[in-house]
Amino acid sequence: MKEKQWPGVRDRWPEDGGARNPIRCRLYIMFAGAFMIAMISTSLLAQEPASASTHTRTEFHFTANGSFEQVAPLFGANEERKWAPDWNPQFLYPIPAHDQQGMVFRVEHGDHSSVWVNTAFDLAAGHIQYTYVLNDAMATLIEIHLTRDSAQKTGVTVLYERTALIPEANEHVQHFAKGDEKAGKEWEDAINGYFTKLRGEPGKK
Repeated sequence: MKEKQWPGVRDRWPEDGGARNPIRCRLYIMFAGAFMIAMISTSLLAQEPASASTHTRTEFHFTANGSFEQVAPLFGANEERKWAPDWNPQFLYPIPAHDQQGMVFRVEHGDHSSVWVNTAFDLAAGHIQYTYVLNDAMATLIEIHLTRDSAQKTGVTVLYERTALIPEANEHVQHFAKGDEKAGKEWEDAINGYFTKLRGEPGKK
């Protein structure tokens, strides 16, 4: 099939110039090349992010003074109330509140709030995982793994991964990460304090 000629071709490239004039042709090519380089450079600069998102990864380990069967359920969002007095999740699913895989709840952080989703709740394997987003600014993943160290000792390994979703949150992610570094001792004291009271033993420091 014969294609139609683009309208005005002869008018835009006169017979007595353009490709038939080698000097003018070279000037056109040089100008076009410089123009294309400038356009590509501008496009690449526009695509570069203003700043990279901060991502932190913090892991800690401690030993809980209870059997695997006693300790594992305590990392469910609802059961955690037993050993973390300031923890007060507002369940959205299921209702009434019950620990299960896929549970969804809201947590207040002062004037802000976050929605948490449980993405793994395998108590038999000792694997619990949560993820939440705070203020559309920071995403957090919390991974918990438990091991049977002995009849009354359970190893607990916790991993926090935090990512800034906007540049303004980079500093806040770093601040939260510093708190994560100290959380191991706080979790250990809180959960073992719970077992001490449960057994009616005298307080330990």
